[in-house]
Amino acid sequence: MAARTKARKRAVDVLFEADQRRRDAVSLLADRIAQADPPVHEYTVTLVEGVVAQRERLDELISTYSQGWTIDRMPAVDRALLRLGIWEILFNDDVPDAVAVSEAVNLATSLSTDDSPSFVNGLLSRVLELKPTIAL
Repeated sequence: MAARTKARKRAVDVLFEADQRRRDAVSLLADRIAQADPPVHEYTVTLVEGVVAQRERLDELISTYSQGWTIDRMPAVDRALLRLGIWEILFNDDVPDAVAVSEAVNLATSLSTDDSPSFVNGLLSRVLELKPTIAL
């Protein structure tokens, strides 16, 4: 598994756990960094901090473009994957958009329900399609 793929998986783990435990993801990440062996990848930190900084906007976009699902009703891992994927698409110019979508879909395949990969792909593809018109 590539280093950035591992970093994304770890970021999803932190975001998921923070969501489930109703904890701040950045402080949870700090706990994980203090306990980590091997060290937490720098990109994991970038992802978690980026998602936390833009969470309100990310959740607004998820709520706007998810059809038939409220954000509270979707699986917590899907929320984490969508927040991370949308953040990479809109706020990280270092990652090609297609890579951000592909990585999120692959993680959905291994971490979530059978319906999650197509749901994640559809929502991220819609955000990608509308990216030029989405006000940041």
